[in-house]
Amino acid sequence: MMTELMRILLAEDSANDIELTLAALAEHKLANQVDVVRDGAEALDYLYRRGSFKARSNGNPAVLLLDLKMPRVNGLEVLRTIKGDPALQTIPVVMLTSSREEGDLIQSYQLGVNAYVVKPVAFADFMTAVRQLGGFWALVNEAPPAAVSR
Repeated sequence: MMTELMRILLAEDSANDIELTLAALAEHKLANQVDVVRDGAEALDYLYRRGSFKARSNGNPAVLLLDLKMPRVNGLEVLRTIKGDPALQTIPVVMLTSSREEGDLIQSYQLGVNAYVVKPVAFADFMTAVRQLGGFWALVNEAPPAAVSR
């Protein structure tokens, strides 16, 4: 039985998409906290609690909403690192991307992504997609026990 809402990590370099995603999650009260990182290197620093994230609270996010095309370290590299690390591999990762390239889709699943969602262009569709994603991963999905994730 889980009553507390979970933390969501959003890795996204588009300020507009960050704003829309945060608005959709807040409107439907789908997370107590949404932490935002703006590239793949920051996402890894966050997950490994290093650099400017050294002092963040323990525990993994309930879900990582991961953009594919980001500066410094792209989404596929972040995904590869997470799914290759026993301490992080249980974190559900949703690729939230504008890429419809079949190669990106195939590679994401080969690397262990939990879901691949192409960002809708229309504002209302984007809001609905984020609400549904947040609702599923933060409220419906049964997270692994704390003993499995750090």
